[in-house]
Amino acid sequence: MTTTQTKAAVRPQADVPKKPVRRRREGAAWVFLSPWVLGACVLTLLPMAVSLYLSFTDYDLFNAPNWVGLRNYTQMFTEDPRYWRSVGATLTYVVIAVPLQLGLALAVALALKTMRRGRAFYRSAFYAPSLLGASMSIALVWRAIFNDGGTVDNLFGTGGWVNKPGWALFAVALLTVWQFGAPMVIFLAGLQQIPGELYEAAEVDGASRWRQFLSITVPMLSPVIFFNLVLQTIQAFQVFTPAFAVSAGKGGPADSTLFYTLYLYDRGFVASHMGYASAMAWVLLIAIGAVTAVLFRTSRSWVFYASEGDR
Repeated sequence: MTTTQTKAAVRPQADVPKKPVRRRREGAAWVFLSPWVLGACVLTLLPMAVSLYLSFTDYDLFNAPNWVGLRNYTQMFTEDPRYWRSVGATLTYVVIAVPLQLGLALAVALALKTMRRGRAFYRSAFYAPSLLGASMSIALVWRAIFNDGGTVDNLFGTGGWVNKPGWALFAVALLTVWQFGAPMVIFLAGLQQIPGELYEAAEVDGASRWRQFLSITVPMLSPVIFFNLVLQTIQAFQVFTPAFAVSAGKGGPADSTLFYTLYLYDRGFVASHMGYASAMAWVLLIAIGAVTAVLFRTSRSWVFYASEGDR
């Protein structure tokens, strides 16, 4: 082997950092990552591990946990009728609130897309309720609007919705629908990415606005629809504050607003059955994971990614 070949063979290895240099770089990386890693371990992983342990115990916040095995889960599924009422109320809420919120958000985004003047103002105005979030003050105002003698009662004479089992849950769902600003902004961003040439070609072919919506807007916007659907579904399963405020923490009337998280709070912090509440929390986590997995599985048949050219 000549001297030139030897230098050529050695040259690539000269660019590789020596072990002490690599160790210093890795050490610096871990120093910068340490706050996040420490926070994740102390504030997330450790509480989850403790909660999992408590779900197999009888724990009342005052005495030491007593190991009971699967008794909390058995009682939950076979001996607690209020648990199943909370599941039913939550599922009903998700089925009502999520489609209505996403439908309204998409409709407003479509209207804003075609608007030439005042778009920034209306976009900010529609987004403002989302900034308020599901705060207790907003929920209390909502309760006053739908209570006996409230705004809805004075306008329509229907009585207080929050005092009627058939209407209380719908009143809570409307509060979620009213806060459609976040998905609306995401929809608007997605609509602006759809090439205008597609609509021009459809108009030349004589396609109606409705046909353009079904054949162009929905397929091209399907990844954004899927993203909003997953995000809002997960949030809907965890709703707490509106139900707590509207029902004064009772889940009434007739357990119609006894959402899963509200019943979990009642078992854990009102009745001091923290072991039972921990078991409920883990069942909720598994349920949300299962629903999310189903959404991802079914998305293969209707979500269109233009970069891939298929569904």
